[in-house]
Amino acid sequence: MSFDTQTKLAIYRHFAETGQRPSLEVVAENVGSAVSSVREAYLRLRAQRVLVLERDGASIRMAPPFSGVPTQHVVIVDGTKYFANCAWDSFGIPAALQRRGQVHSRCEQSGEPLNLEIGLDGPPPSSWLFHCLVPAARWWDDIVFT
Repeated sequence: MSFDTQTKLAIYRHFAETGQRPSLEVVAENVGSAVSSVREAYLRLRAQRVLVLERDGASIRMAPPFSGVPTQHVVIVDGTKYFANCAWDSFGIPAALQRRGQVHSRCEQSGEPLNLEIGLDGPPPSSWLFHCLVPAARWWDDIVFT
């Protein structure tokens, strides 16, 4: 298995187990490597659109569907609180963990709270709409805004 894959798996494993982004040092310890090597892997994973990094290049902003920073999209799975990057990613967390979950967010138009149970087969039928201002082909032009 490549070093980048080991690094990616360590990142996702930490998110899955804790609901929090791992530090560069924790990832380095988990893959048994130097912090500088992990930082270089972060840059390659960013180029592959696996990670979004903070400006420091060491902190993970996003490892989709997980958010490394608090957002309005809170997902609870087996008592662990996760933040999703967007409404779409909030469905991805229970799917990635292969567990049932609850999504707590809000409607951007009305401010109304949105709460949804996600089953193993996805969300139940709903009249809710998911709207993106930016076409999907352009999301990575500014993924944090999108």
